[in-house]
Amino acid sequence: MNYATLLSLTQQYAENEETSFVDNIPNFVKLAEERIYRYVKVPGLRDSAAPTMTVASRDLTLPSDFVSADSLEILVSGSWVHLMPKDFDFLSQAYPTSAQGEPGYYAQYDNATIIVAPTPGTAYTTRLTYTKKPESIVDAGTTWVGDNAEEALLYGTLVEAYTYMKGEADLLGLYEQRFMEAIGQAKRLGDGKVRTDEWRNAPPLAL
Repeated sequence: MNYATLLSLTQQYAENEETSFVDNIPNFVKLAEERIYRYVKVPGLRDSAAPTMTVASRDLTLPSDFVSADSLEILVSGSWVHLMPKDFDFLSQAYPTSAQGEPGYYAQYDNATIIVAPTPGTAYTTRLTYTKKPESIVDAGTTWVGDNAEEALLYGTLVEAYTYMKGEADLLGLYEQRFMEAIGQAKRLGDGKVRTDEWRNAPPLAL
């Protein structure tokens, strides 16, 4: 399914051609894509970065195309050490910011920041492996999601559209249910492709 088809279907399902609604459809689509990317590992989107770690600061700034973290490492005495992912609330309670040491854990704080704990006492070199945000079908016309997760994309867009319209709760609930069912199918497809086509055969990251 390409964007033109998605645009037409959204208007048909919603039975709404009002100008402000049509103008907002690209936003509905992008919000639906964001939800899909939280669940589905889209092939070809693994990347790496080296966020700057500062002494006495536990905040690391994420890349602008960041969606989700796969791993975070720090370089200690010439060897890469993996940090364990934890919930933000756990790190906040277990490790006060005044407690410095070698970080052993990390958690995503918001869309722009990861925190580590304990607070680093050394400016370690870092290596973040993450899933990056792909180009939207709104801009590209066709994408992997449009080709392989079209039901999830359609129903996710309809959820956002009906939320905007303050539509009937029963219908909104039905679209949400259909979205989650489609996500299950897309996740199995995406995870399988990642393991066999992208991740397993990907070249090793440079130190």
